[in-house]
Amino acid sequence: MTAVAEFLAHLQVERRMSAHTLDAYRRDLDAVSVWAQAQEAAIETLDSEQLRQFIAAEHRRGLSPTSLQRRLSACRSFYGWLLRHRRIEVSPAATLKAPKAPRKLPQVLDADEAVRLVELPTDAPLGLRDRALLELFYSSGLRLSELCALIWRDLDFATGLVNVLGKGNRQRRVPFGSHARAALQAWQADSGGAAGTPVFPGRNGGPITQRAVQIRIRQLAQRQGLFKHVHPHMLRHSFASHILESSGDLRGVQELLGHADIATTQIYTHLDFQHLAKVYDAAHPRAKRRRSSNES
Repeated sequence: MTAVAEFLAHLQVERRMSAHTLDAYRRDLDAVSVWAQAQEAAIETLDSEQLRQFIAAEHRRGLSPTSLQRRLSACRSFYGWLLRHRRIEVSPAATLKAPKAPRKLPQVLDADEAVRLVELPTDAPLGLRDRALLELFYSSGLRLSELCALIWRDLDFATGLVNVLGKGNRQRRVPFGSHARAALQAWQADSGGAAGTPVFPGRNGGPITQRAVQIRIRQLAQRQGLFKHVHPHMLRHSFASHILESSGDLRGVQELLGHADIATTQIYTHLDFQHLAKVYDAAHPRAKRRRSSNES
């Protein structure tokens, strides 16, 4: 078994990473291995200068800064694992940096769009389920994986809190609002959901798949007249942006979202400032472009 294969087995068995994440690691490390073989070397024997040459070659080939950062991240994890197992003496990836990727602000729904999306008619087929799903998504800012994994026992209707198992098996309690509570109780009464069963079951009775939720939200957004690419994470972004805009409490939003690092949450401050800039441009008399004489 190659060193890369051993490392991937470690990620699968000990770290319990998803198949999607494992495939990403495999693709990135395979790219390094192929390049190393072309240099008549093995991936585990590369030094910092060789790894730098690989990143430069990938950059010239047109790989984006984001992809280069992902490749380097995979290398850091791989060489860190080799280092811990004393199979190398120093990690060649430790000091390398990829070109900075431009910061891409997340797309959000404004408050009116969010309300239009979640206020579905409940008399349609699956209307009660869809209403409960959207209300909870927007009310609590859950990740897609967190929402799909919920069972009824996780919801405490008395306190209005939902127990969530997030990334890294970190648990947190997140509030949900009165509209979400009413929608969820109506859905539970209709579906007969028991304490240990999925809140949103799929066709086989197990938890609904993430792909099914993505497709359904896109369909519901179009049905509600929102002709933009609405996806589950957009509801999470919208939740965070609207809470921060109203409260200004960045630490609170970090806790609600379950971010380990507040730097991850700070992206929403840029959205808030972007909104304030638009308000300023629209309202402040000195911000408006002065009309020229030929425009009057």
